[in-house]
Amino acid sequence: MRNEVGFAERQNASAKAKQALIERARAMAPTNDPAFAERQAQRRAVAIAREARVAERRAAKAAEAAARAAAEAEALRVAEAERVAAEAAAAELAARQKAIRDAKYAARKIRRG
Repeated sequence: MRNEVGFAERQNASAKAKQALIERARAMAPTNDPAFAERQAQRRAVAIAREARVAERRAAKAAEAAARAAAEAEALRVAEAERVAAEAAAAELAARQKAIRDAKYAARKIRRG
């Protein structure tokens, strides 16, 4: 009697071995672990807290950017007001100097006249 195994028997043995591996893997799956759900819940809580911190940081950065933009706009407004005031002071000084020159010219005309 020969001790050879036929193709069908080898195929059955292979299928049984694969099924045994699958069953062993299912038995060892983390979803069967009672602490698995607790760990998953903790991970979700950590992820939610992280997302909240990220959103809070983004909101803080946006508020800071808005405050910075408002400060820059105020600084530009103040600088413009100072520029206008300086131009007005320069124009007033020029007008006074012209008036003094005109008065001197008029006095000289009267003396010679």
